[in-house]
Amino acid sequence: MHDDHHGHGHHHDAHAPIEHAHEMGEHEKRIRAIQALLIEKGIVTGDELRRQEEIMDAISPALGAKVVARAWVDAGFKERLLTDAKTAITELGLNSDPMTTLVAVENREHLHNVVVCTLCSCYPRTLLGLPPAWYKSLEYRSRVVSEPRQVLQEFGLELDPEVEVRVYDSTADIRYVVIPERPVGTEEMTEAELAELVTRDSMIGVAKASAPVAL
Repeated sequence: MHDDHHGHGHHHDAHAPIEHAHEMGEHEKRIRAIQALLIEKGIVTGDELRRQEEIMDAISPALGAKVVARAWVDAGFKERLLTDAKTAITELGLNSDPMTTLVAVENREHLHNVVVCTLCSCYPRTLLGLPPAWYKSLEYRSRVVSEPRQVLQEFGLELDPEVEVRVYDSTADIRYVVIPERPVGTEEMTEAELAELVTRDSMIGVAKASAPVAL
């Protein structure tokens, strides 16, 4: 974990904008090479890998939004989620990667959390699906640690100076998901309606949850 005044001692391309285009990086190339080797050795078949990829592709941020909405309406669930997210989400019929620890961090009035993977693209895929291209980009991975406020501004998120920014660095063993603040004016909304306000970017921390549409 890093905060906005204790970043890494160095960073790259400090003022390069976050790019939304993405070509296959070294991490993806290594994965493809490993997959090809597994098929060649007969450990798995191409069909088995394709089916697994189809399952992952079908996972959307809607699963994570369901978790956030429950935390907004159920204080007991939120407490369990913050204590042991991996166990708590099973209450909703969801499961995380059995090989990793899932940690939920909560945004509050004077605290904003944002998630990155500085080494590659570790990401809570079982809740949010595939990571966006910008999450895997070198610009985001290097800059959000050293200058998080500037990066958040580039995403359109302006935070007051008194708001503390904490940066959580995902690893192969630990994945993070952000519980964004519940928007004002949502007291009468149902849990399902609240889930519609929770975006993928808000669960990474580069945005806030959407405001309800005024009727």
